[in-house]
Amino acid sequence: MGYLKLLVVKDFKSWRGQQVIGPFMRFNCIIGPNGSGSVDRMDAVSFVMCEKASNLRVKSVRELIHGAHVGKPVSSTASVKIVYCEEDGEEKTFSRVIRGSCSEFLFNDMSVSRSTYVSELEKIGILVRARNCLIFQGTVESIAMKKPKERTQLFEQISSSWEYAEDYEKKKKKMQQAEEDAQFNYNKKKGVAAERKQARIEKEEAEHYQMLIKELDEERIQLQLFQLYHNEKQIDVLKNNLDEKNMEAYIKKESLSTAEDSFKAKKKMFGMLNRDQQHMEKEMKTLEASLIQQRPLYIKAKENTSYQIKKVEMSKKSLRDKEKLLDKEKQNIKELERELNDIEKAWRAFEEKTEEERRQRAADIELGESQLERYKELKEMVRKKVATLAQQLEKLHWEDKGDQERLKLNRRKKNEIEETIKQTVERIEEHEKRIEKLEEYVKICTGSLTEKKQQEEVLAKEIENATIKMAEVNKDLNKIVDELQNARIDYHEGRREQMRAEILESLKRLYPNSVFGRLLDLCHPIHKKYQLAVTKVFSKYMTAIVVATEKIARDCIHFLKQERAEPETFLALDYLDVKPINEKLREIRGVKMMVDVVQTQFAPLKKVIQFVSGNALICETVKEAKHIAFDGPVRLKTVALDGTLFLKSGVISGGSSDLRFKARCWDEKEISKMKERRDSLINELKVGLLKALNCRSHTEADLKQLRAQCQGTQTRLKYSQSELDLIKKKHLANLFM
Repeated sequence: MGYLKLLVVKDFKSWRGQQVIGPFMRFNCIIGPNGSGSVDRMDAVSFVMCEKASNLRVKSVRELIHGAHVGKPVSSTASVKIVYCEEDGEEKTFSRVIRGSCSEFLFNDMSVSRSTYVSELEKIGILVRARNCLIFQGTVESIAMKKPKERTQLFEQISSSWEYAEDYEKKKKKMQQAEEDAQFNYNKKKGVAAERKQARIEKEEAEHYQMLIKELDEERIQLQLFQLYHNEKQIDVLKNNLDEKNMEAYIKKESLSTAEDSFKAKKKMFGMLNRDQQHMEKEMKTLEASLIQQRPLYIKAKENTSYQIKKVEMSKKSLRDKEKLLDKEKQNIKELERELNDIEKAWRAFEEKTEEERRQRAADIELGESQLERYKELKEMVRKKVATLAQQLEKLHWEDKGDQERLKLNRRKKNEIEETIKQTVERIEEHEKRIEKLEEYVKICTGSLTEKKQQEEVLAKEIENATIKMAEVNKDLNKIVDELQNARIDYHEGRREQMRAEILESLKRLYPNSVFGRLLDLCHPIHKKYQLAVTKVFSKYMTAIVVATEKIARDCIHFLKQERAEPETFLALDYLDVKPINEKLREIRGVKMMVDVVQTQFAPLKKVIQFVSGNALICETVKEAKHIAFDGPVRLKTVALDGTLFLKSGVISGGSSDLRFKARCWDEKEISKMKERRDSLINELKVGLLKALNCRSHTEADLKQLRAQCQGTQTRLKYSQSELDLIKKKHLANLFM
């Protein structure tokens, strides 16, 4: 077995320049007060054995250069080299050089890659991943506190047996498969033996069955013979009955032949009548076809006749009107002729009277020449006057005739005007109806337009609300993601924790109202500063499962044995022996009772917390906890905030890195809740986004359709309003006319 011979450092941490430490013996021990450099030597050895910078209490390897911690590095590089001596005296050198923020590895003063460097270290028995050659402070305690399975994993890693784990698992699976095959064959053999036994039983049953069948056949033969004997007797009786029935049948056949002859005659007559009926139906169908063909002509003639009748009635009505007018004209003409006859009679009487007077005067008086001339003048004047009167009479006659023609024309115009007025009134009524319909349509369009605008506002508001909701979900999600990033805890649940969680879920499914969960999941400290103290006091009960009764706990243990699961601690509510709280301890200044700093939403769990915590007190500092625990009239169980525990027996248990690791479970609970909330928000965002996209696409399509409908309604409303105004103008014009 080799040993470390020399340690050569250059500008590394507290050493300036190149320093050679050694040669070392096979066993060396560095003893000195704090600050004497023992830690720097350990860091130098750790550094050259590929330890990470974070494990050397620095963020970057540049901080390992001498003077870098005060901001004045003496050089840009630093190095550590060890000389390893084999049993045969062969020496090997391993060097690690800091260049900037990177490291360079040298083996036997030759630059090599990190993987080659690590493999050379492994050849001399130094496993970088297992850290089997470096034992830091607290490592022994950490290994001692590991569980058997965890310790086994550590030993496998140190011994490199983990490299054969995959091959081991494969062969183990093959062994299990072989065992299963053997068990299967064994079960198959048992099945074959059972089948053989069953076959033997079935054979015996079959033989017994055959014997019973043979007995059954014999009994059936006896039964058949008995039935044959009685059948023969029955046959004789039936033969006698048959003869009687044959005689009756003969008589019935004779009567049947007579009835058949009558039936044939009736059938023949029925055939003749049927043919006559078919002939008549054929004629009826021909007449019906002819009637159907003549029906359109009949309908047309009927319509024409009704039209002609209406026309004749209208003509008769017109004729009656014309006759009335003609009677009136005739009466007027008769009156005028009567007046004319009266005038002519008066004229003739006047002429006769005048002539008679003239003759009398001529007979009595001999007119002189001057009188005769006067007479002639007067006669000429009378003739002219009569001619004038005759002309006037003729003129009056023609004027009367013209007046009659004008009267007829005026009457015809009157009728036309009345018809025009009637048509105008009908048009006015149609316009009024049209105005009412248009006004109603305008009202409907206006209401529809208002409703569609309201729908448009509602859809726009829905889109805005969906957008706001998505923004709020995004804001919450970003907040939770930021909190998770600030937590800086990367929690990876191992296979062991997964199996334990699955077992707990199985128990909850089996006993849903009796298995409540693990203690750490059911309660939590009221403040983060109490996490270490609570973890120290709770100790093994941290992951204990809380159940309702002792019987449920025993059933759960039985289930774990059946499933070959890891052992679990169960706390049964009805089985716990809880000691009462010493209320006087609350009066001590500067301390708190453990039961007061742990809170839970599950009321029955307070009994469990009281059982686990007892009368333990939490103090701010180790000194105060020690003073209260041991310097009082009675010893008390106290714990400091850093996890240092003082028991009544005098045992002191300090806080360790392992305790801090265990206390992380409280933060991990919060992180798990935040992750669940994050996943829930992501799912809600996905669903909401999908729903919003679908809703938005549908809503936008509906919105476009509504806007198009609104525009169409506005256009129809505009044209309807224009038509309404035009009709009102026409209506006013017609009224004015």
